[in-house]
Amino acid sequence: MSHEAHEPETPHLAPKIDGSQGTTPYEDYVKADVLTHLQHTLSDDPGEMVFLVTTQVMELWFTVIVHEWETAAQALRRDDVPTALDALRRSRRELEALNASWKPLAGLTPAQFNSYRGALGEGSGFQSAMYRRMEFLLGDKSASMLVPHRGAPRVHAELEKALHEPGLYDEVLRFLARRGHPVPKEVLERDVSRKYEPSREVEEIWTAVYAGDERDEVARLGEALTDVAELVWRWRNDHLVATRRAMGAKTGTGGSAGVAWLEKRAQKSVFPELWTARSYV
Repeated sequence: MSHEAHEPETPHLAPKIDGSQGTTPYEDYVKADVLTHLQHTLSDDPGEMVFLVTTQVMELWFTVIVHEWETAAQALRRDDVPTALDALRRSRRELEALNASWKPLAGLTPAQFNSYRGALGEGSGFQSAMYRRMEFLLGDKSASMLVPHRGAPRVHAELEKALHEPGLYDEVLRFLARRGHPVPKEVLERDVSRKYEPSREVEEIWTAVYAGDERDEVARLGEALTDVAELVWRWRNDHLVATRRAMGAKTGTGGSAGVAWLEKRAQKSVFPELWTARSYV
């Protein structure tokens, strides 16, 4: 028998919880009972529970990361770089946790995935509204991405608002302009509801920043953004590999192009000039 089994209780160290009210302060704050009863599997396969919970965990991480990037964007609007850097650095750790969410699904065989794939019906990660908000904040805007959400007024309104607001990189470039960097007028006044397109002049700004003092505030902001961009790229690649392993080149759920669409996504850089500028430093 273990030593702990004989160890006397220490009442003065135990938490003082009165269960007569039917709940606990922990439950009131975390809502664990709600979270742990949101799983309603649609097949008899035990592996579906893993898929469902993992997907729900991803949605929670999307929510946190959107919060961080919106915090960073709002801080940059106020020229508050320290607060923006703190939010971006937190999001780096959160992106690492998000990317680790692929591990429970990364080894799925086609037979294992097929055993509950029918339960997804027309559902697809492509339809995730919170992931779409992440992409919008990264500058990958498209009004067509609102179409799947027309039947959900609150979600559609949130996405439409995000579509027409400046993304994180837009706020970075506006901040650079206020700091005296020659950001072109057409970049600053662009239609922010459209996808961001790389600019040679912006590339030259980042080249100059990286050729200067790496301890400079703008250089540190550039590196924090690059960390984010790299982890988003890793997310996309992990998604691609997990999908390719589970279903090959078949059409994805919900009629999406599956692997072909993910391959195209994985080739795209986030904050593109931060990457191309490095060739000129």
